[in-house]
Amino acid sequence: MPGRKIPLVENRIYHIVSRSIEKYRIFRNRKDYERMRELLKYYQVKKPPFKYSLYLEIKDKEKIGRENFLENEKLVEIISYCLMPTHIHLLLKQVAENGISIYMGRILNSYAKYFNTKYKRKGPLWESRFKSIEVETKEELYHLTRYIHLNPVTAYLVENPEDWNFSSYKEFINEKGVNEKICNFEEFLEINKDEYTDFVISRKDYQRELDKIKRLLLE
Repeated sequence: MPGRKIPLVENRIYHIVSRSIEKYRIFRNRKDYERMRELLKYYQVKKPPFKYSLYLEIKDKEKIGRENFLENEKLVEIISYCLMPTHIHLLLKQVAENGISIYMGRILNSYAKYFNTKYKRKGPLWESRFKSIEVETKEELYHLTRYIHLNPVTAYLVENPEDWNFSSYKEFINEKGVNEKICNFEEFLEINKDEYTDFVISRKDYQRELDKIKRLLLE
């Protein structure tokens, strides 16, 4: 994997996108999505005690999981995410030096091994390098969470963002239990459930139309 020309900086926030090779469908059922979601949470820390595949074989996973997060420094903070059939969106704050690159390497490699084993496939699953862009203001961050949460609606996978179970939208509107949450957006944004819902839904039709225009311009 080639090195990044511009290094990512600690304590900065980045929008990260990683796509499958040739728009290959990398999430085929609920279990696949849940596997990636678990990897997002598990590999946040600098020194996970085991590879995730080995962690699954441990009897007292809850205890090990708690210790993993309580006693371990993080590589990144997850602010928002959305898993799509052919790609993933992440909003990440880099906490440790080179944290995002290490984190992305771990989750992408782990998922590729899981997927190739499960579906008896060989070869790379992801494009060679994830894309990143720095988020510079709180306003940008707020609008970007909306864009990310509307991705499944824009793609006509669901009618409303709360119908998609594989994004952080339900965390933002308090429809996830504490133990189900993987994001730490409260440190960066003040989210009121009703106001945020209106903010997201108000953009739904426009984002769909914009997506149509983008495709037409590319053809």
